[in-house]
Amino acid sequence: MSCVIHRVAHLVSRFIGQLDRRPPSAADEAWADTYLSEGERSLWVRLGNGDRRHAIGVARRSLSIHPNSTRAEIAGSLLHDIGKVDAPRNALVRVWYVVSPSRNAQRYRDHEAVGADLLRDVGSDPVTVQLVAGEGPRESRDALRQADDSGGLRDRP
Repeated sequence: MSCVIHRVAHLVSRFIGQLDRRPPSAADEAWADTYLSEGERSLWVRLGNGDRRHAIGVARRSLSIHPNSTRAEIAGSLLHDIGKVDAPRNALVRVWYVVSPSRNAQRYRDHEAVGADLLRDVGSDPVTVQLVAGEGPRESRDALRQADDSGGLRDRP
């Protein structure tokens, strides 16, 4: 039961974070840029502000959990939600996508596989692709999951 409560709390905090339209700070964007290839950056800039703020928070938390992360692993943390790049930015629509049976909603829910495909297409490191797909080196994968699960309101500036 506590797992369900934790998941609901995570989704509520992500929803609230999506309501804030401010972009990440220039320092945070510059930090993220140091870990992204040109192709990855072309996808990154298409993400909404809330998704980029969240991703930076997740990557920083993941790095604190797994300080020996490689560039590819940090890029995987930054890009873990890149499969949502074409999803509506409206927070209420995203809530609907979590429960809707529509095809667009299914693509949103399958964002890990969608993101891995996008990253393969731009030539990302295989480890980055694996992490986005929910796979990859165990220590990195576990750090990413823990960092993502502890996000939400903490990702706001």
